[in-house]
Amino acid sequence: MFLFLRKFIFIITFNSSLFIFLMVGIQNSSYRNKVDLLFAETIELPISFILGISFITGSLTGSFLKINPNNKKDYL
Repeated sequence: MFLFLRKFIFIITFNSSLFIFLMVGIQNSSYRNKVDLLFAETIELPISFILGISFITGSLTGSFLKINPNNKKDYL
């Protein structure tokens, strides 16, 4: 249980720090674009924000997937 909690705190801390650096980094971004979804469009967002959020979402998703489901110690 301690290993699970330690990994969880590390994942949340790492991705939160990436998000904070992303917010600081896009302060002077002037080029904006809309993203076409299936049934709607988003508001105009900086391209760096769209790419950064995609990276952070992938990092979070990948962190919570099991690497080897046969290994009982590798949970998270």
